Amino acid sequence: MNENQSQPAGWFWATFGTLAENTTNGFGKRRSETGSPCIVLRLADIIEGRVYLDGPRRINCSTNEIERYRLKPDDLLVIRVNGSPDLVGRFISFAENPEPVLFCDHFIRVRFHLPEMARFIRYFGDTRNVRRFIEEHKVCSAGQNTVSQGVLEKLLVPVPPLNEQRRIVAKIEELFSDLDSGVVALERVRANLRRYRAAVLKAAVEGKLTEDWRAQHADTEPSSVLLERILTERRRQWEQAQLAKFAQAGKQPPKGWQEKYGEPTCLGIDDLPELPIGWTWVSVSQLAEIQGGIQKQPSRKPLKNKYPFLRVANVLRGRLDLSEVHDIELFAGESERLRLQAGDLLVVEGNGSRTEIGRSALWGGEIPDCVHQNHIIRVRLYDGLPKYLNAYWNSPDGTARISDVAASTSGLYTLSVGKVGALPVPLPPKAEQEQIVAELECRLSIVDEIEAQVEANLKRAGRLRQGILKRAFEGRLVPQDPTDEPAEKLLERIRQQRQPATKMYNGRLGTRRARRPRRTSDPLLPFPRDDGNGQGGKP
Repeated sequence: MNENQSQPAGWFWATFGTLAENTTNGFGKRRSETGSPCIVLRLADIIEGRVYLDGPRRINCSTNEIERYRLKPDDLLVIRVNGSPDLVGRFISFAENPEPVLFCDHFIRVRFHLPEMARFIRYFGDTRNVRRFIEEHKVCSAGQNTVSQGVLEKLLVPVPPLNEQRRIVAKIEELFSDLDSGVVALERVRANLRRYRAAVLKAAVEGKLTEDWRAQHADTEPSSVLLERILTERRRQWEQAQLAKFAQAGKQPPKGWQEKYGEPTCLGIDDLPELPIGWTWVSVSQLAEIQGGIQKQPSRKPLKNKYPFLRVANVLRGRLDLSEVHDIELFAGESERLRLQAGDLLVVEGNGSRTEIGRSALWGGEIPDCVHQNHIIRVRLYDGLPKYLNAYWNSPDGTARISDVAASTSGLYTLSVGKVGALPVPLPPKAEQEQIVAELECRLSIVDEIEAQVEANLKRAGRLRQGILKRAFEGRLVPQDPTDEPAEKLLERIRQQRQPATKMYNGRLGTRRARRPRRTSDPLLPFPRDDGNGQGGKP
């Protein structure tokens, strides 16, 4: 946070801990047979920064737990721990609920001396300055990002007069309401485009997109002939690879070595849907060579023979993100076997989301001599069009079949080379594959263009949101009113509430011993404070 930035006269800097009456972590997960069933707020109940209690979880809680962890209106929740660095430290407002609502230990509850400040500070939490502060002070361990109460209490907050805070919140909510309406409309367009894309892919791989074309090209070579050619080429490559192994070992091929070739098949054809005339159901193992990638380990640290290395993060659905490509060390002879070729289909082997497992993208040879991680499966066709296979892979039928065979271990869905090889694929004649690809590129290029415009406008909405917040907390969103109660009086009330409470000590009435004052002066400081050089001083 930059406490030296120029701010309106009469505003103050205050630490988060000074403004808060208390900060409390939630209680840990446990089950009890006794107590009263209460709603316990979880991370799953937070969607896009709002609390949704449509399907709450209830846990038996004692009277003391209900008293300690019950949320009140104007409490502010902060996400304490999360796997996503973008979500940890997010501020969330809590509105009143008819039933008692408690909170788990994924949150920190903040209760302010002046509860009305909660809404103002809630919006302050969305500013870039606060996100930068959280990013700099969070701790990451075992894949979890954590922010502590101690760090949170050091956060600097701009404090205007209370009436000005009300005007700022009202203006933010007015502008955000208009902005949210536009975002909802854009999201609706994006959802409709996704549905249209899925419908076009479905029609393409079912042969409906090329019905008229088939009627005009009845003499097209059927896919059964294409399959025979592919299987012949598959066997030829296998024999060539075996002979190379014998030669490398300095041995003569043994008698009957060719009989060890495993002819791939497509199982369960009788249970598969009927295809257009000239199409054939095949397995991926019949069509392509399937191979896993390289496991990252200490011995693979790129030193002498480093090669570009694709990870799961680089393979999105239908496209590649090559903005950050790592390197890996390869050993002798590995580059020839593992190097990617243009037209390779890259399939994500594992993911925590069932909808994302098996997502694929085509490699176009964008980076020379590139290899891939073991969590990516490479599918290389012997013959046929990779673009058609990629279209089927990302079609509703393809994604459903992938999802059905994906195993789940501890919440992680995984594929294997064997499972990918056994997946059925509808194979059209090669000429029809070309027509399908042409039809898809024509129709989906328009979808791609509109989606790009939607994404650009959504990003613009995000920038506008940040622009509104920046003006708000620089004092430039609403006019100041000289008749407002000065922030000094507001802060004086907080000082009075922070005075040590009178208690009994050793059988006599006394006051709690005050902490030794910090080396810095009062944590409630003018905003900015003149240090004699025309620059704001530090708290």
